[in-house]
Amino acid sequence: MRVTGAQRDPETAVIAKRVDRGTPDTEEVRELARAAGYRVAGEVTQTRKEDPALCLGEGKVDDLAALVARTDAGVVIFDNRLGPYQTYNLGNRLPDGVEVVDRFRLILDIFGQRAQTRKAQLQVELAELRYELPRVEAKVSLAKRDERPGFMGLGEYDESREQDIKSRISRIREELSQIERDEEHRREQRRESGFDLVALAGYTNAGKSTLLRRVAADLDVDENDDLHPDLDATAESQDELFTTLGTTTRRADMDRRDVLVTDTVGFISDLPHWLVESFKSTLDAVYRADLVLLVVDVSEPIEEIREKLVTSHDTLYERNEAPIVTVLNKVDKVPEEEVEEKKAALSALAPSPVAVSGREGTGVDDLLDRIDAELPPYERERLVLPMTDETMSLVSWIHDNAVVHAVDYGEQVVVDFEARPVVVEKSRAKAGELPVPAE
Repeated sequence: MRVTGAQRDPETAVIAKRVDRGTPDTEEVRELARAAGYRVAGEVTQTRKEDPALCLGEGKVDDLAALVARTDAGVVIFDNRLGPYQTYNLGNRLPDGVEVVDRFRLILDIFGQRAQTRKAQLQVELAELRYELPRVEAKVSLAKRDERPGFMGLGEYDESREQDIKSRISRIREELSQIERDEEHRREQRRESGFDLVALAGYTNAGKSTLLRRVAADLDVDENDDLHPDLDATAESQDELFTTLGTTTRRADMDRRDVLVTDTVGFISDLPHWLVESFKSTLDAVYRADLVLLVVDVSEPIEEIREKLVTSHDTLYERNEAPIVTVLNKVDKVPEEEVEEKKAALSALAPSPVAVSGREGTGVDDLLDRIDAELPPYERERLVLPMTDETMSLVSWIHDNAVVHAVDYGEQVVVDFEARPVVVEKSRAKAGELPVPAE
């Protein structure tokens, strides 16, 4: 029986979760709810097979409705994936005015709040539309049965909405494809300028943004403004989920190499393929890097770390070709012997990990050394050039983009340097274009 109730508080939520076996854990969904701006007033959990109509069993749904009525909650957040018809049925069993939000709708809401760049906003909108499309299709089906759902969750039926969504999805994909092409061009410009590209990957709240700030040099990009307009000095470090939604790139503090490190959106457990696919262009910063640092929170339980590593590797190995170095972050939170035990237990998934504290700086020098060792090797080159004004410009360019060991000036100019292969190749091409001085 549907329960009616008083005015609902749209910022107060009740959590619901069902698991097939074991004890339901609501810690993560509570954090997600808080990140979205809700106050959690209570929870209802159940261990049983999924009810195709309601997700929970009918008795538990009655308990949920009663709890919502007592707390005046305006939202019920399911830490489960709800189908359109489950959302419809639940909406009819809960008090009037209560919105039903499942796990993925909640994540999308958080993404929408955090999206700052055009790319991030487009990706959020794409994910929202792909989430909404099957629900619109369900509304069409219900309308044909003369059931016009006006409950919170599916919303009112609109016959033209389905085609509007499909058209908008197509337009967003086109715009994102153009952004991806622009970013790939920028990556190639950076490589041609002598920069190695390193990406931080890992689960949300692993400490990637804190680590980025720790390894970054004082941000000084004035000389590269034209090449790197997206370099951002404000990578946020907060104890919050999804602080980083877009990407933030900073220059690493390294002696021999010019390295750009990019912080990316954190992985999240139990995401559907369509949601991961919507953020594919953000993950391109990981897939197309020269080296990936897979950051994990070493203070978490070993089984949780193992599960996250397995999922991360599955995501990365699908398209990634760069070497992966596992970084055990937050060593300041656990005893040294526990870190060593976890290293041993995870050796099959994370051979030779680097243990660091992004917050305190412990192990960061070791991490920088490891980055230098794992990046593609430099190529040594010795160019013999004519003594001309154009040669002086080329020598200056080599100084900017390579590690120069020696320059000898005589009747000819001899430059001994090492650099990324693409820089060496470009320097040879530039040398071949130099005019030969007249006798």
